Amino acid sequence: MQKIKKGDKVVVLAGKDKGRAGEVLKVMPKDDRAVVRGINMVKRHTRQSATQEAGIISKEASIHLSNLSVADPKDGKPTRVGFKVVGEGESARKVRVAKRSGEQIDV
Repeated sequence: MQKIKKGDKVVVLAGKDKGRAGEVLKVMPKDDRAVVRGINMVKRHTRQSATQEAGIISKEASIHLSNLSVADPKDGKPTRVGFKVVGEGESARKVRVAKRSGEQIDV
């Protein structure tokens, strides 16, 4: 089970966007990287195509997972992630838990 998933609210711990928060759009586990909405913006010069006009566009670049931390559901501050088994028998499932507050991250 992954600690950071698509749709999570994360806080940037290091780099030019340190302290900013955003939502994870895409996770690349093989590369240990993630794309976060509005974080690590870069300019790309693009050629015209059938669907897109030519010009300079801004888009999100990936950021290493070590520079991200899940935002605590209670107060939005960075927290570590732990795991807990909820339920018993057949209905048992593993959920992510914020170490800071003990709140469940998975709903």
